Amino acid sequence: MEYINSIIFGAIQSLTEFLPISSSGHLIIFHEVIKSELLNSITFDVILHGGTLLAVIIYFWQDVVKLVKGFFNSIFRRNLVSDSYQRLSWLIIIGTVPAASVGYYFNDLIENYFRNISWVIIMLVVGAILFILAEKFSKKIRSIETMTVADSVLIGLAQVLAFIPGMSRSGITIVAAMYKNFDRVTSARFSFLLSIPIILGANIRKVTQFSLSDFSWAFIFVFILGAASAALIGYFVIKYLLKFLTNHSLIPFAIYRIILAIALYFVYIF
Repeated sequence: MEYINSIIFGAIQSLTEFLPISSSGHLIIFHEVIKSELLNSITFDVILHGGTLLAVIIYFWQDVVKLVKGFFNSIFRRNLVSDSYQRLSWLIIIGTVPAASVGYYFNDLIENYFRNISWVIIMLVVGAILFILAEKFSKKIRSIETMTVADSVLIGLAQVLAFIPGMSRSGITIVAAMYKNFDRVTSARFSFLLSIPIILGANIRKVTQFSLSDFSWAFIFVFILGAASAALIGYFVIKYLLKFLTNHSLIPFAIYRIILAIALYFVYIF
């Protein structure tokens, strides 16, 4: 049964990491529903995030290679903007700084204070409102080639809010980009690329805190199943979400968030 639950959690993680409905919020909910000493841990959640990180890297592999090459070329040639990928690599780094700083210094405080159903409900509603406002007021006319340092900083600051379960990292960064009048697909693409360094950094930090006692053969097998499930499903979620956003708005996700928040309120709070 733990193996099946691991696959389920991997599917939940991949669907909710990339769809703007909050992976951390859904994991908290499902940890409440599916009780398991093996799976109900921050360690397992980190492993699931590693699976979705793999999905992003595989899907955007050509972009990732060009970004890495562009970054090192900009250093060795001392020219930050000689081509679009050099420039974009630095914009991603700049956009990562706010969340990386907050995560490094305040991660334990955030996990202890915000990791509960009440905050999930609040942030689901707040996110839904932001989605609706973004769809109403964004002109959606800019492409990624027009992104500036100021745009990257704003999106990076918005990403800090994603530490609160229920907000959604992809959701808040997409909304922030749309607020600066980027089209939906460009906003989502930058959001996914921006997720690579922050998720990678968070995973490295957590891995260094693991002890050998955290692992057993059963846990390792469960970890492989969960991560593989998250990576495989996550790849297709990215693919079809980008297609969906070409011609559709964020409103369906806003409606889902509100319905889920109401349901959680009556089940856990009322």
